[in-house]
Amino acid sequence: MNIGLGLPIDDPARLLTWARRADAGPFSTLGLLDRLVFDNPEPLITLATLAGATSRIRVQTEVLLAPHHNTALLAKQTATLDRISGGRLTLGIGVGGRADDCRAAGIDLRSRGRRLDEQMALLHRTWSGKPYDEAAGIGPIGPAPFRCGGPEVLFGGFAPAALERVGRFGDGFLGAALPPQHMSGLFRRVEEIWQRYDRPGHPRLVAQLNVVLGPQTTVDRARRNLRDYYAFTDRVDYMEKGLLTAPRQIREAIAALLDIGAEEVVLYCWDSDPDQIDRLSDELF
Repeated sequence: MNIGLGLPIDDPARLLTWARRADAGPFSTLGLLDRLVFDNPEPLITLATLAGATSRIRVQTEVLLAPHHNTALLAKQTATLDRISGGRLTLGIGVGGRADDCRAAGIDLRSRGRRLDEQMALLHRTWSGKPYDEAAGIGPIGPAPFRCGGPEVLFGGFAPAALERVGRFGDGFLGAALPPQHMSGLFRRVEEIWQRYDRPGHPRLVAQLNVVLGPQTTVDRARRNLRDYYAFTDRVDYMEKGLLTAPRQIREAIAALLDIGAEEVVLYCWDSDPDQIDRLSDELF
């Protein structure tokens, strides 16, 4: 059973403690979200720091909003992190949807999907060691990633274009904040797309749950943090309702996701109390 931890964002200074305790336990992955106009740590810098403080556990962007990034620099950053971590990077990627993030990044909200498609072609080209833009006289950008062809790539999102990118550019799909009966439909659609593109093997399917375990003060902080994060959407109440706060709820939700084909379930924790790591470990393993 592969169970990852989604890192809290309310106190970045505590994330080294989270990483070291998780690395010493049974968890498979440390995931970290990405937003620009928000009080969260920058994911690539943070995960590079955490990779240096750990030896076993994988690090994963969940998801990196790639259109906000300069593509050449992103290729170099991700290859460096993959190389320096010994291949422990999983690059979860999405397009984002906040107008203020796009304005701050200097990109057009309406063209972010097209920009991502262009980025993915360049990222794969760069990771394979080819010139970044031969016609413009731009040569290869190193270092070479640890994994031949680049780090593992998962696409997040619900739109048809996001699922299509799994077949075109990715290694799998990362589904978040949906109950198993709805997630199953997305998983099956991803598998159909994978076959249509004649990809070998099977797409990696990863699901995310929002959880908190602890005293009422920890639960209350987690609820506030989750509501703050999703305040820009019309789904705040829905997201809060989906926050799992009891061990039995979490175990049942994990089992349901594994039953529909999830290879890993990432438990996103919304409060920086590191004792949640031990509570989750005791209840799940």
